[in-house]
Amino acid sequence: MAGLREKQKADRRGRILRAAVARFRSVGYRAARIEDLAEQAQVSVGTVYNYYRTKGDILIATVALEVEEVLESGAALLAEPPEGALDAIRALVFGYYDHSLNYLSKEMWRSAMALSIEAPETPNGARYSALDAALAAQVTDMIAALQARGELRRDLDAGAMGKLMFNGLNQEFVDFVKDDAMTLAQLRARIDAQLGPLVALMEAT
Repeated sequence: MAGLREKQKADRRGRILRAAVARFRSVGYRAARIEDLAEQAQVSVGTVYNYYRTKGDILIATVALEVEEVLESGAALLAEPPEGALDAIRALVFGYYDHSLNYLSKEMWRSAMALSIEAPETPNGARYSALDAALAAQVTDMIAALQARGELRRDLDAGAMGKLMFNGLNQEFVDFVKDDAMTLAQLRARIDAQLGPLVALMEAT
């Protein structure tokens, strides 16, 4: 019975998140109402509040779903990175970007970022920061893997370089979601222009 209850809970949670994604995309995060999400998910308003205290909780849970999926894909890439340091790092980073609009619109990303900045000490703010930290750690892991393979200099501090690289990549993503007209192709081109020279400085001679 416990297994069945957990499965039912997971099903309801999934329905709520899918409804939230559809509603946030169609009317915008700020205009969406919990009542509408509940109706679309075919659950009661009370059920929504059993899982999520606020609309912000639902938005950050959607961000978590997005990031957890890209982390999983990144882990598979780390297990067998492509040959060549630049190609390996590009594959990891572009995997992040290419997945970024699967669930969230740019407006949803902006709202999630605002929540994390306005209230960094809240559970939502902390969760958003933890997701960023997990992505930064994966970039660090890729640098360490490429060092172990002899493609990047071993004297570099992988943790410092990973955080430095992620911070730059993250800022480019912020610029991307701020500009509704910017395409993923344009974002990729901007990243390519930066990654090439940076990785060249890191490569083993």
